[in-house]
Amino acid sequence: MTVKRFESWLATTEAGVTVKEFPEGTRTATDAARAVGCDVGQIVKSLVFVAAGKPVVALVSGANRLDEGRLASLAGEPVAKADADTARVATGYAIGGVPPFGHATDLPVFMDRDLLGYEVVWAAAGRPDSVFEIEPERLRELSNAKVSDLKSI
Repeated sequence: MTVKRFESWLATTEAGVTVKEFPEGTRTATDAARAVGCDVGQIVKSLVFVAAGKPVVALVSGANRLDEGRLASLAGEPVAKADADTARVATGYAIGGVPPFGHATDLPVFMDRDLLGYEVVWAAAGRPDSVFEIEPERLRELSNAKVSDLKSI
């Protein structure tokens, strides 16, 4: 199972996060916020795009909509949402469970600045029913993300 793969990867690191499973599901930001009992803005959406022909990951607050133009200016144009196969090959995980780090390939990661406004955030852990809690700065560090304004205005 992919959650076990992510947990196995975590065990080889000093990430210091613990995966929690929620049988009711955490596929959407709203579902995840309801399951863990937090604000929807504290949910990290790991969105996989193709920018200038290469996969990239955008970590976006669950309360925000990604501005694809802003992502394109950072990652390269043109930009388009990755299809399910591209996302799985690039990250090793299916859409709805893509973690912010520990991907199958080395990917550029861009992080929504609004995530830094929370003490803790929750991110996907390899499956649509599993998440982990993490401080936003630690998330940035582990994902090697470039922080930027990514939300649509």
